[in-house]
Amino acid sequence: MNLMQVFDIAGSGMSAQSLRLNTTASNMANANSASSSVEQTYRAHHPVFAQQLSEAMAFEPSVGKQASAGVRVAAIVEDSRPLEARYEPGNPMANDEGYVYYPNVNVVEEMSNMIEASRAFEMNVNIMQSARTMMQQVMTLGQG
Repeated sequence: MNLMQVFDIAGSGMSAQSLRLNTTASNMANANSASSSVEQTYRAHHPVFAQQLSEAMAFEPSVGKQASAGVRVAAIVEDSRPLEARYEPGNPMANDEGYVYYPNVNVVEEMSNMIEASRAFEMNVNIMQSARTMMQQVMTLGQG
């Protein structure tokens, strides 16, 4: 693996964490949205990451194959936890029985996801900066 692949790997991590931040923001934006039916109620979404590892880590990559490593988003899944049904007969969104349905978004969990995603993004930025510094130092080896 050469030093240039570090940029691809860290870039894939930054891209994945950006998507994670976007889904977290969407979940938090819809945390208090009400609906009169279970089918129309927003459900929390979470990205599922998978490793992307192929020829990049092999000692002798196959000729003609593009090496890749990093992380990829395998899917974005809906949270399977039950929705919150509240008895609010005075609410204009209440159904015939007086219930209003709220999303299965846990705001505390989403805040911790946001903090974790932003720190992971920052870590990947630091990796890219370190790789750039190393490449600059390699360029100055012949000088002097």
